[in-house]
Amino acid sequence: MELRPLGAAGILVSSIGLGTVKLGRAAGVNYPTPVRIPDDAQAAYLLEFAAEMGINLIDTAPAYGTSEERLGGLLARTRNRWVICTKVGEEFDGTESRFDFSPTAVRASVERSLRRLRTDRADIVLVHSDGHAELRLEELGTLDALRDLKGRGLIRAFGVSTKSLEGALRAIRSCDCIMVTLNPDQTADLPAIDAAQKAGVGVLIKKALSSGHAADPIRAVRFALGTPGVSSVIIGTTNPEHLGCFRSPL
Repeated sequence: MELRPLGAAGILVSSIGLGTVKLGRAAGVNYPTPVRIPDDAQAAYLLEFAAEMGINLIDTAPAYGTSEERLGGLLARTRNRWVICTKVGEEFDGTESRFDFSPTAVRASVERSLRRLRTDRADIVLVHSDGHAELRLEELGTLDALRDLKGRGLIRAFGVSTKSLEGALRAIRSCDCIMVTLNPDQTADLPAIDAAQKAGVGVLIKKALSSGHAADPIRAVRFALGTPGVSSVIIGTTNPEHLGCFRSPL
C-alpha cells in the first residue's frame, strides 16, 4: 500500500488507515447496522489483516469506549510498525459525550492514553472537536498544551478533527495536520484540504464512506484519495473482508 507524507510532520502514513471505534464502542454511533464489538481473537485477526495489507495507521480515541485499552494489548508486540493516532477533548460515558479542552484535561488525557496504549508516545494527537471549541483552541490553551507535549516527546504531531471549514482553516495556521470530512456528497472542506497542502499540513479524511451509508464505497475512497493533499483515508470497520475491498482503491 502507498505510504504518503503527513504534511511536513516527518511521518509516513498508509493511504488507508484503520478506524477503531467499533473495537470498543457500540452505543451512540450513526451506522446503518448495529455495531457488534469483536472478541480479542477477531480483533487480533483484523489487525494482522490490516498489517498484511500494508496499513500502518490506526485511529482511536478516548471517546471510543475500550478501543485504546484493547489496542494497547493487541499491539504490544508490534507497536513500532504502527502510526497511532488518538484524540483529546471528548469523553463518552456510555450514554452521552462531554467535552473539556482545558490544558489540564489535555495533558491528563494524553498521559492516560499512553498508559492505555502501553506506549511512550502517541504519533498523532487530534483535538476531538465539539463543533464550537475548534474556533477558540488558542484562547483556551488547548494547542499550547499539545505543543508542550510535543516538546516533551510524548507526541510527534498534533492537529484538530474539525466539524467546520472555518475550524479547519484555523487549525492549518498552527497544527501539523487536520482531520476533515470528505466524500462525493460532502465537499465543503475542499478549500481546507487545498490550503493544508500549500501550507505543508497533513490531511486525514473521516466519513469518506458517509458513516457506512455510501452507495459506492470504492468510488468514495477513490474520490478522497484522488484529492491532492490527502494523506490518508480512515476506514472504520471490524470486518476484514470489508477492509480488503480497499486493498487497491486507486
